[in-house]
Amino acid sequence: MVYGYSAGHEVELNRSEKLILELVRRNDGISRSSLVSQTILNQSSVHRIVDTLTENGFLSLGESPSQGRGKPSPSLSLNANARYGYGISINSDSVAASLINFRGGITEYCVLDTHPRDPARTLLNIRHHYLDTLKQYGISPEKVCGVGYSMAGFLYESRKYFNPPEPLKAWMGIDLHREITMLFDRPVWIENNATTAAHAEAFLGAGLKYDTFGYLSFNYGFGGGIVINGKPFQGAFGNAGEISRIFTPEEGKLRPALGILIDRLRDGGIEIKDIRDLNDKFDPAWPIAQQWVEDVTPNLHRAMDAMNAVIDPGAIILGGEIPRQLGEMFLAMPRTSSGERWGISAEYPDILLSAIEGDSSALGAALTPLRETYFN
Repeated sequence: MVYGYSAGHEVELNRSEKLILELVRRNDGISRSSLVSQTILNQSSVHRIVDTLTENGFLSLGESPSQGRGKPSPSLSLNANARYGYGISINSDSVAASLINFRGGITEYCVLDTHPRDPARTLLNIRHHYLDTLKQYGISPEKVCGVGYSMAGFLYESRKYFNPPEPLKAWMGIDLHREITMLFDRPVWIENNATTAAHAEAFLGAGLKYDTFGYLSFNYGFGGGIVINGKPFQGAFGNAGEISRIFTPEEGKLRPALGILIDRLRDGGIEIKDIRDLNDKFDPAWPIAQQWVEDVTPNLHRAMDAMNAVIDPGAIILGGEIPRQLGEMFLAMPRTSSGERWGISAEYPDILLSAIEGDSSALGAALTPLRETYFN
């Protein structure tokens, strides 16, 4: 389960109510009568649940066009202002925050003018952004159902701490759940950045077409997230999708981590300060970048094959902080066939670049409290 809890004053929804909200989320404008055919609930139960959700402000009713005789069945939409989720993403050289409304719309997204090298200062700056954002949009803190926090690295000691990459070493050993709860006084969810990015894809991107998919996150390091049957999968210790674990330390030097690419570019005389600078300056014509893509593609394909073998996804999404032109270079690299049996090859997932703009980890972190609290 995701590390979080529901506030005592929050409306507690049962599974049937969450199912109705999920169906409306996926089918905006669906008629109340159409909901009945998509559930095992009878008509009176669906009508009762819809009435309750409407009274509590989660659903908005509209009128469907008349289809024959009789009164048209009301159309249903999520009420965007019903609740909000706030998300935080700590990357190796940047901090992003977002506020997402109940329909998954982005109310606010911002890369903060702060560097994550100082955890205490960073968290205070995030809190100031949170309070300023609520004030700007006239949103009561009680409307925020929770705060999602994401960071590069893996979780340990019952998801209490992060083991981050070297640029974020100052965050090692901090009980972030406790600190963020004290700062925000809201329910808190803690995940690594690849998992929350996959969460954003499930809600806003690839998940609208694919129920099961893998997500490969290109950041300072290289990781992954998993969505199975529409739900992000965290695993027993919160580290499902940590795909770099399949490489030995020696092989890890040729994994597709952007920190390694930056080091190569610097060694070759191309000065890149950090990943944001890489995104601003990246040129697919750089010979160093072209050679690096050739060198690391075998291990990228190995990671894809491992994910394909274990979860049988409909798609694998390339995302994180990867420059789009670099992602296109990877897509253009030829793949080696896994072979045939009796003249038939196993189906292979679609390989796509994430279409989500901005820091998908921050968006997914904001969506996590909403999804875990209100959607099935």
